[in-house]
Amino acid sequence: MPDTPRPTSTYRVQVRPGFDLDATAGLAGYLADLGVTHLYSAPLLTATPGSQHGYDVVDHRAVNPEVGGEAGRQRLLRALRAAGLGLVVDIVPNHAGVAQPAANPAWWDVLRRGRDSAYAGWFDIDWDRGRLLLPVLADDPAALDDLKVVDGELRYHEHRFPIADGTADGTPREVHDRQPYELVSWRRGDAELTYRRFFAVSDLAGLRVEDPAVFAATHELVLAWAAAGEVDGIRVDHPDGLRDPAGYLARLRAAAPAVWLVVEKILEYGEELPDWPVDGTTGYDALAAVTGLFVDGEAEGHFTALDARITGRHTSWEDLTHATKLEAATRLLSAELTRLATLAPDVATDDARAALAELAAAFPVYRGYPPHGARYLAAARSEAGRRRPDLTGALDAVTRRLRDPEDELARRFPQLTGAVMAKGVEDTAFYRWSRFVALNEVGGSPAHFGTPPAEFHRFAAARQVRWPASMTTVSTHDTKRGEDVRARLAVLSELPGRWSEQVTRWMGRAPLPDPAFAHLLWQTAVGAWPVERERLHAYAEKAAREASVSTSWADPDPGFEDAMHALVDALYDDPALHAELNAFVAEITPAGWSNSLSQKLVQLSMPGVPDTYQGTELWDNSLVDPDNRRPVDFAVRRDLLARLDAGWRPEVDAGGAAKLLVVSRTLRLRRDRPELFTGYRPVPAHGPAARHAVAFDRGGAVAVATRLPLTLARAGGWGHTIVSLPVNAVTDLFTGRVYSGGEVPLADLLATYPVALLAPVAESVEAA
Repeated sequence: MPDTPRPTSTYRVQVRPGFDLDATAGLAGYLADLGVTHLYSAPLLTATPGSQHGYDVVDHRAVNPEVGGEAGRQRLLRALRAAGLGLVVDIVPNHAGVAQPAANPAWWDVLRRGRDSAYAGWFDIDWDRGRLLLPVLADDPAALDDLKVVDGELRYHEHRFPIADGTADGTPREVHDRQPYELVSWRRGDAELTYRRFFAVSDLAGLRVEDPAVFAATHELVLAWAAAGEVDGIRVDHPDGLRDPAGYLARLRAAAPAVWLVVEKILEYGEELPDWPVDGTTGYDALAAVTGLFVDGEAEGHFTALDARITGRHTSWEDLTHATKLEAATRLLSAELTRLATLAPDVATDDARAALAELAAAFPVYRGYPPHGARYLAAARSEAGRRRPDLTGALDAVTRRLRDPEDELARRFPQLTGAVMAKGVEDTAFYRWSRFVALNEVGGSPAHFGTPPAEFHRFAAARQVRWPASMTTVSTHDTKRGEDVRARLAVLSELPGRWSEQVTRWMGRAPLPDPAFAHLLWQTAVGAWPVERERLHAYAEKAAREASVSTSWADPDPGFEDAMHALVDALYDDPALHAELNAFVAEITPAGWSNSLSQKLVQLSMPGVPDTYQGTELWDNSLVDPDNRRPVDFAVRRDLLARLDAGWRPEVDAGGAAKLLVVSRTLRLRRDRPELFTGYRPVPAHGPAARHAVAFDRGGAVAVATRLPLTLARAGGWGHTIVSLPVNAVTDLFTGRVYSGGEVPLADLLATYPVALLAPVAESVEAA
């Protein structure tokens, strides 16, 4: 097997029909100039026609023809090699797309032949419960009257389904009744589905990759790329959905021993990644630590009081998430819960369902893994018993089963807890808990208000020792808000009284029946402003429906949504409100830019393999997907990078070139002088403003960043605060200035930019 170069850094591109493999190939020269070593692509295998993300793979045997197919992949490889770049690909082992059955040959055959299909074992289907339910019909008792038989297929409006051999005679209803599948109302899916899904998405059917034959068939192409040296890294999507993540990853590592392997594993605060044969995670743990570094923890009490006053609630984050997780388990994931309950026949069905739901709601992490998962199960049992003492017998009975790793219930229960956490917390509680939404992020905990520098240094030092090749990120296609939105929102923690006064006045002038959601919406608007009207409307609608309080996806409330959209319009159409919003945003934007540059430098230079999400080398005000998959203007970025390389040192302004300067110079130094990034040691600051500096030595390269810039300015700036550098002569790669002597005044070092990247003089010339 060819040697596979490990990434020094990656750049994520959302390859899709609107930005295909040829368009991606056209970025190779720019990405090399930027300083990255590897392109990191969205999934490339054949996806549901029209898919904008690629996570709904329908055919594992071929590259998606809608992005250019195999010929496009070959052109991309040639372009990357010519530019000296490698390739990291995203794979999706947990599920396959089934929204358009005819596009998925394996699923089509299962629908046609049922249990007799050669592919029946590919999908995680409970065949003992009868026909395979497909929740695609309108919620109308007469929906089946719209069935037709056309060209040997059963049709329901735009939906196409196969007809089993020998069953085609009769009316469409009669033909339907003879099939191995049953078409039912879309509303019945959550409660009655007979196949495992990705979370609560019925269009994504769970795969049984624990079966060696299924693993081989669904990974053959990607592993062939790895064997040929055409793929340097693999990103594994959603390992928590798998029956046996550790076993799967061991098989994958054995099949591709040389690749850089990272998993999209979301760790709760303080949780450690299991000892899997991987290089690390996709970086949400780093995101939480870096974001928190720029939040003033002393403001927590102010925001708690503001939240209580605005919402009238005094619920804790723990109680809220318990409620949302229980709701997810018993409503959205009711079918999965029922399947688990049948695996505990010694317990009354209702009691088994209630006990399993309580345990899932109380589970403190996404899922447990043997042997360490036992402590999480014990914690969940204790909490569930505290909340539901009436279920003591059922809780004891199912917990005994869950402690046995060979028990089928114990094997399946972790697949439920991960889905319950994702749907209950990420997709519900994050939209209900609006105390301070900069912290409402995948991998983060809104209850953990900020990351003190000492805590960050401990985190980073531990990563350097244990997971030095784990990815770091501050934006992904799954983040709820882009990195620069969160950076600006962090400024609010420095002026809690000012924010309380301002948002209270705004909410009084433009009231909304749901004050908690209104607070979330106002924060989001301030963080992303100026944002196009249609984007904010789309965000508001998605966020309100995800919160599922005043409206929902299943049952939209027209009255509330009209009021919500009227509020969004008022931000643009009410002259006084619009002017106030503009003025407030202008007041906090410079500090937000400081936070943005600082968090980017920290993320790019800390231990790990830094990823830059497409377009975020300039300011990015993206919101939740699909907003963060918008087209990127790479021509602008190329032109600005050329100007920087010609010697331009930009101001920190709305153009964002200062961020491009930080990104390019940091990535180039990591690429060209990797020996300067082999360790980790905090570099202390001394003086009156020492707490506003975050600095660390990576083994020769020293990063210096500013935190809490408004508070720093109110205190009069850096004053006589200094940092002691480990070498006598260094160059700041952002300004080109050379510093001699061990002690450097921060007022001098950070006079132009709020960040500095220092390298020994002899090593810095080429990267600068």
